[in-house]
Amino acid sequence: MKGLLEKHFQTIAIVAIILLLNVLGNIFHFSVDLTEDKRFTVAQSTKDIVVQPDDNIYIKVLLDGDFPAGFKRLRSATLDLLVQLKDNNPNIVYEFEDPTSGTKREVMQRQEEFQKDNLVPVMLSFSDGNQVVQKPIFPFAIIHYKNKKYFINLLEEQLPGDDENEVLNKSMALLEYKFAEAFQRMLAKRPKRILMTEGNGEWEDAQLFRLEGEIRKNHMVGRIDLDSIMKIDTTIDLLIVPGPRQLVELKNLFKIDQYIMMGGRVIWLIDKMEISLDSINKYRMYIPSDIDTGIDNLLFKYGARIMPDLIMDLECSSIPQVVGMQGDKPQTRLFPWFYHPAIASQSAHPMVKNIDRVNMSFPSSVDTVQTPVPVRKTILLTSSPYSRVQLSPVRLSFEILKTSPDPSKFNNGNKAVAVLLEGKFESAFKNRLTPEFEETLKKINLPFLETGKKEARQLVVSDSDFTKNLVNFQTGETEQIGFNKWERKYYKGNRDFIVNAVEYMLDEYNIMESRSKEIKLRMLDTVKTREEGNFWKVFNLLLPVVFVGLFGFLYMYWRKRKYASR
Repeated sequence: MKGLLEKHFQTIAIVAIILLLNVLGNIFHFSVDLTEDKRFTVAQSTKDIVVQPDDNIYIKVLLDGDFPAGFKRLRSATLDLLVQLKDNNPNIVYEFEDPTSGTKREVMQRQEEFQKDNLVPVMLSFSDGNQVVQKPIFPFAIIHYKNKKYFINLLEEQLPGDDENEVLNKSMALLEYKFAEAFQRMLAKRPKRILMTEGNGEWEDAQLFRLEGEIRKNHMVGRIDLDSIMKIDTTIDLLIVPGPRQLVELKNLFKIDQYIMMGGRVIWLIDKMEISLDSINKYRMYIPSDIDTGIDNLLFKYGARIMPDLIMDLECSSIPQVVGMQGDKPQTRLFPWFYHPAIASQSAHPMVKNIDRVNMSFPSSVDTVQTPVPVRKTILLTSSPYSRVQLSPVRLSFEILKTSPDPSKFNNGNKAVAVLLEGKFESAFKNRLTPEFEETLKKINLPFLETGKKEARQLVVSDSDFTKNLVNFQTGETEQIGFNKWERKYYKGNRDFIVNAVEYMLDEYNIMESRSKEIKLRMLDTVKTREEGNFWKVFNLLLPVVFVGLFGFLYMYWRKRKYASR
């Protein structure tokens, strides 16, 4: 027996080591991310928020079953992420479920529950090898934590004209952010509260219907007339000023100023001039008037100035113009309209990184100015290098469409249209309060703050049109944010930019860092796939067999030589 053990000691030792490694592999997970885009690396901010829940977290992913290859990749990416999240927090338990499996009654019961939670399936058509199959897919994850449910839509919305592979690729890139954002909502003591100002000519409710709908998915949102309140309470997490057209009273500007001094967050969507295409079409030659809101003085003190000009950019969207008549019907053609720039983000800031173009309407340039206290200024969006500015007063006419533009005249370089300001600001009302006003503040027990007590954030954008949705006021129907009715296309960057801006303003754990992750889509060469597909299939099938056989032959040869002399 002893001799038998000595003879097979090496074999027994190898088997024991393999078993031990398998056991350790099931207990401890270790991986090295060798991918160029670090797709399997979880951001530190995500790890920091995932470890905080101290109770059991049950995650059910409704993405199991027979899918095309693209959805299998999405399922695999979700599983990889959940494994990493569980490594950071053992309280996480997850499972994958096929909502279409089981008896007909079970499937119907599940779908009724999903309808109550507003989980709408995606109807997918694919071939199973014999015929085309239509199957409802529920690309959702449901998180159960402390008697509450949180829902994650794993699949990005596919608009008309979008490539399915690009949508799936973007969905995989955003998985980490979506789970981190869900954990942030889980840990929040209360829902975030967002207010949009009204009463000063801002956009109507119907024009902000889609934006409010996007915000309402995760937060509470409402409208507020600043005349109706004494001050903006610190329980308001974000204030949005959506395109005022009238003068904002000084007392209301003071309320916003003091809200910022207490660490408030504000998104300023400010148009500098009153312009519409209808006005240009009506008067043929139109000189727009400046919009005096009284906000300029505040922004200047905080570190930004919206210039009295209009940006013209060769990279722009188009508008229709009549080019002739066919019978009694006018014939139209699309022409580039330089005052509607299609802005491509060049910044690496997570708010704008990897978003599509943002289609703006008559934006002005935003300049940064020196402030009495340190303020971090980040330029988020700029016009293209092929742009120029026209200073007010501006004469607008469609006559410029009759001749081709001279590129040499569009040489003013990149002009900022969106600037982020962060820091502890100095009040715009410092040394400006009258004794009477100070006495009034004392009577109502409102202390005046000359400098910020907490870090605040402000986003200044020189256009508000990009956030609104088109409205058919006869039927009440609305289009998505960023829909261009003349080009019949969606500028998804419009929605992504404003939604990202809202989330960044509310971000307490810096989870926006994970939103900037980029996964490159490496498409196969379809010609080579057809020509060499069979070869690589056979190669991948036979190579492991040949490798194992060669290893076995060499091992037997080595044993034969070693023990032949004994």
